[in-house]
Amino acid sequence: MSAVKFNSLLIANRGEIALRVMRTAKRMGIATVAVYSDADANALHVRAGDRAVHIGGSLPRESYLNVEAIIAAAKSSDAQAVHPGYGFLAENAAFGQAVLDAGLVWVGPPPNAIEQMGNKAGAKRLMKAAGVTCIPGYDDADQGDVVLATAAVAIGFPLMIKAAAGGGGRGMRLVATLADFAAALATARSEALNAFGSADVILERAVIAPRHVEVQVFADSHGNVVHLGERDCSVQRRHQKMIEEAPSPAVGPELRRCMGAMAVNATRAIGYVGAGTIECLLDVGGNFYFMEMNTRLQVEHPVTEALTGFDLVEWQLRVAMGEVLPVNDQSEIMRRFESGGHAIEVRLCAEDPAQGFLPQSGRVLDWQPADTQAGLRIEAALETGLEVAPFYDSMLAKLIGHGASRDEARTRLAQALDDTALLGFASNKSFLAACLRNPRFSNGQATTAFIDEEWAALQAPVDDVAPALLSAALYAWRSTSRSPLAACYEVPLRLELDGIIHAIALKPLADKGFMAMHAGEAHECAFSRKAGNTIFMKWGAGIDAVRFAFTESRDPVVGEAQWRGRRFVLRDLTLAPTHSEAEAGGDAVVKAPMAGRVVAVRAKAGDAVVKGTPLLVLEAMKMEHALVARGPGTIAAVLVDAGAQVALGQLLARIDA
Repeated sequence: MSAVKFNSLLIANRGEIALRVMRTAKRMGIATVAVYSDADANALHVRAGDRAVHIGGSLPRESYLNVEAIIAAAKSSDAQAVHPGYGFLAENAAFGQAVLDAGLVWVGPPPNAIEQMGNKAGAKRLMKAAGVTCIPGYDDADQGDVVLATAAVAIGFPLMIKAAAGGGGRGMRLVATLADFAAALATARSEALNAFGSADVILERAVIAPRHVEVQVFADSHGNVVHLGERDCSVQRRHQKMIEEAPSPAVGPELRRCMGAMAVNATRAIGYVGAGTIECLLDVGGNFYFMEMNTRLQVEHPVTEALTGFDLVEWQLRVAMGEVLPVNDQSEIMRRFESGGHAIEVRLCAEDPAQGFLPQSGRVLDWQPADTQAGLRIEAALETGLEVAPFYDSMLAKLIGHGASRDEARTRLAQALDDTALLGFASNKSFLAACLRNPRFSNGQATTAFIDEEWAALQAPVDDVAPALLSAALYAWRSTSRSPLAACYEVPLRLELDGIIHAIALKPLADKGFMAMHAGEAHECAFSRKAGNTIFMKWGAGIDAVRFAFTESRDPVVGEAQWRGRRFVLRDLTLAPTHSEAEAGGDAVVKAPMAGRVVAVRAKAGDAVVKGTPLLVLEAMKMEHALVARGPGTIAAVLVDAGAQVALGQLLARIDA
């Protein structure tokens, strides 16, 4: 491949990865072009690019998956190269070919390599031919229901159903018994078709409680192929990664070299060029099995960068220009990796762990990342006032902790999560901190079963007194910011915190503090100082920092607060009328638990239902979520059609009990 220098680059993606690529490109003197949808018109990556081009509507298929619009944007902006980021079209061979056909430089692997590895079934056949050990299963072309069911019985349960044309946890289901197989197959196919345009699946024997370990590989067009060590991505929910780290606590030097050699051989076997990741399962006996190859830069690449000191985006750009790998001495790379300490990354997502990680969307009321310091890196595309739309992936930011030891990286990262403020909707911030502090994770023993097995322990406990004090503090803060609480009489309050109503009596004190009476106990509190949205409060002998953000609704006033890293939702119900559960609707209504798109309507007016009867399927942030009846009754009305975009809390159906 001859050298093809370029000085302008279009990033065919959004959010933090667009900003990440721009940062390296600008350091290298390369001008950047951003693309954006209707929903992203005011996004940070749009303002960060040297130029920005609108490419379509808010839905991904109208914009970030619209190949023609992106190619047109590259031509109209005089971009000479295209970087796909990750997600969307990053592993789409047709897009890579379209970029090349347009006379542009493609910052990615050869389209034929993407095509070979983009289909899990074909990739497994290629790897088996190259002598790579794969998980036993079914990967043939015949996708008939009977054929798949027969194959499932032959493989044995439990087993995994996986979308053949994609990854990221979409189109993936764990099936425990044959009785569950048909329903799981239908759901996996539907999700795969919506996410990747193909309903084809493969079946694999379920490896029980394995570790998910991947190897970063890089190849240039001059025949050099290297690996940059492994990353452990075992902490997952819905088969999607939450926490990644390097090196893996379960991989020593000898196993690292074996896995690395396998990854390099697999990469050579397909004539690969660029950044890629060989993903494996590692069982308790130290045996590893090839799962798939991701033909792109990974979300978790910063942990590898932290250990090696390499800029992997720079490597991508230089390889795309036809240059030799910046470092192709495998022993030198391993020396850097193995002497680089430890790095851990967490994915901060707009999702509610307490509701099964349901995606969230809405306006960011307050965003303040932890102060950057040595050993802490934050990649984000967030700011206060930003609208987080339901159309895209739920990941908002990444926080990476790096230290001389695993424990140093872990504790640094947990503290950074506590110190980061994100208000406006539920997120997994506190849940991630709980994971990092969990004894099993601390000891390096987390497998892919970690979340399920440690679920109860990961629910952050709340001090019995703290919520009442926080509610009183929030009310006092709101009052003093509007009409100072100067009266000397007691004010009775009714405040709801995270769904629990507290009766509190608040009495101002002469020193501008207040006395909160709750459950027969008196708690003296005082304002220490204010700093932006943060108020420092003295409760007894200690001083705590509490961040506040308010949204004004008709009735009541809704507020949010962050205290000791945890987010609280508060409502002032003092003047609001009370409503019984029956008046509120109870089980007689079905409301949207998140903003999203109605993928399917499974029930109609007049249908009799029982608890668990499927009603509708919503899609939000690339995942499908089934809504079911919570009790017996008859469908009175279904108020939405397939394809409709719905808001959080929108009424979808009524059921006569």
